[in-house]
Amino acid sequence: MDVDRLLAHAGRDDLPPPFTWLRLLTEWAFQPLLAAVVVLIGAAYATGVVVLHRRGDRWPVGRTIAFVGFGLGSLVVATQSAIGTYDTVLVSVHMVQHMILTMITPVFLALGAPVTLALRTFPAAPRRALLSVLHSRVAKVVSFPVVAGVIFVVNPWVLYFTPLYEATLRNPLLHDLQHAHFLLIGCLFFWPLLGIDPVPGRVDYPIRLLVVFATLPFHAFLGLTIMGQRTLLGGSWYPELDRHWPPSLMLDQEWAGGILWSSGDLVGLLIFFVLFAQWLRSSRREAEREDRRLDRLEATERLEDTERNERVRAQAVPGVRVGSIDPVPIPDEPSERR
Repeated sequence: MDVDRLLAHAGRDDLPPPFTWLRLLTEWAFQPLLAAVVVLIGAAYATGVVVLHRRGDRWPVGRTIAFVGFGLGSLVVATQSAIGTYDTVLVSVHMVQHMILTMITPVFLALGAPVTLALRTFPAAPRRALLSVLHSRVAKVVSFPVVAGVIFVVNPWVLYFTPLYEATLRNPLLHDLQHAHFLLIGCLFFWPLLGIDPVPGRVDYPIRLLVVFATLPFHAFLGLTIMGQRTLLGGSWYPELDRHWPPSLMLDQEWAGGILWSSGDLVGLLIFFVLFAQWLRSSRREAEREDRRLDRLEATERLEDTERNERVRAQAVPGVRVGSIDPVPIPDEPSERR
């Protein structure tokens, strides 16, 4: 198969110009359908926020910024910027896209708490439908931290070391489905760990930290494995592109492994510290709630002691009911002796 036919399969008329850092800003590939989906999701989220404000309820600005600005924004950058332009030409750029869609976009979408917003603003029928999905057996199984963690770890190994990766490079539909798959896997893993939403699979903070810590070495191991590979990923796709500008095919693959190794550990550690901070904040709130509970209990005990003392004093005065003791009158000033 010649290069023109290969590029036609990839949805391109010709190779993009040689990659430079400046072209990260200029070589954007606008995709109308994906852009429309992103705009609709952002508009739906904004509508929910407006509905809450009109009702007099508060919605944290930080959640809106996380979901719309960083969540949907990183999705647009990963798929429609120069990253999307070069993702089938340079495996290193594809790996950047992989990490954004798997480990960055899902985190900010989770921090935006869209499920909570939907449950607070949906009408009754859609709310019941959403709750039925959240409480379904499938949702509980796939979002359980161990299951989601195994899927999150195994997924890239299956992709890059089977013919599946080459198939996603040659087939535009599979390529787009791969992007959705990256995003879905990341959401299944990070949503119960970091999210504020009432989604299934949420466990105590120590287990969340343990799950994140356990997945960190796998990204490093996968990255090192790719760096040491002497066989090119993607089968014959990259050699048949006949790209004459740098980097070389093998150097490009080594960069891809390094990106996966370094960025995976970096993002994983950041998430680990975010979880730890959330745990401390949750513990502080729990301590404050416990202090308020003890204060209420102490106030109740003081009130009961007061009533008990009044009852004892009332029993010492025959004919006087509890709670009906008149105050002792204060005598007038004694008259002067004559």
